[in-house]
Amino acid sequence: MPVSQADIDLAKRLADAAGAAIRPYFRAEHGLEAKDDSSPVTLADKAAEAAMRRLIIAERPMDAIIGEEEEDRAGTSGRTWVLDPIDGTRSFIVGRPIFGTLIALLEDGWPVLGIIDQPVIGERWLGVTGRETLFNGKPAHARTCRELSKALLATTSPALFTDDQLHAFEHVDAAVMSTVLGGDCYNYGLVASGHLDLVIEAGLKLHDFAALVPVVEGAGGRMCDWQGDPLHAGSNGEVIAAGDPARIEEIVEALACRGH
Repeated sequence: MPVSQADIDLAKRLADAAGAAIRPYFRAEHGLEAKDDSSPVTLADKAAEAAMRRLIIAERPMDAIIGEEEEDRAGTSGRTWVLDPIDGTRSFIVGRPIFGTLIALLEDGWPVLGIIDQPVIGERWLGVTGRETLFNGKPAHARTCRELSKALLATTSPALFTDDQLHAFEHVDAAVMSTVLGGDCYNYGLVASGHLDLVIEAGLKLHDFAALVPVVEGAGGRMCDWQGDPLHAGSNGEVIAAGDPARIEEIVEALACRGH
């Protein structure tokens, strides 16, 4: 089923609802707790996901829901909404406005719609399969990168890589012009808008990357796993985002050097 205007409108309203839930907690008392995996969670994470779930259940009761903070909800439509209320909670809790709300719609496990929403500074990327990515309503375009040696690379933290993954990442890090750390989902918006060339990460879950795929690819970039294969619900969480698809092959080749 193609993405309809009603799907897009619902996704925007989900982002609006999440933002309204998040903003009162930003640089305020946010009720920080540690989850079972030691990652942080706040009242804002929980309130934003709950607000989005209420809308989906009311308007698309046959659709499945996968979120970061609550149990998965089964569906019968073949469509799944994938929600990450605050991607970059560590940035959120220290008052850095480079986190984002991620909203994806999957058809049979493949991302077909994605939103990256930064609710504090009012920035929103909207990607839909087969359409141009929009940044605050205007077309976004990734940039050409003629040589890997001229590329600007980002990753959230080297600490999130295993030893083998870090060794592989260092091959790319050594080949590019500069590498910036931190940023979570915000980096992928910057790729879509032509400010960054590459993002390489590992250990991501579906809610971390599903929304990013339509955003980056609708801006002319490409997202794939470390083997160069398209990302879907079964992907292992090793992710490449490249503003210029022509650089993918050499990045994949460099990342193949694990433990060598």
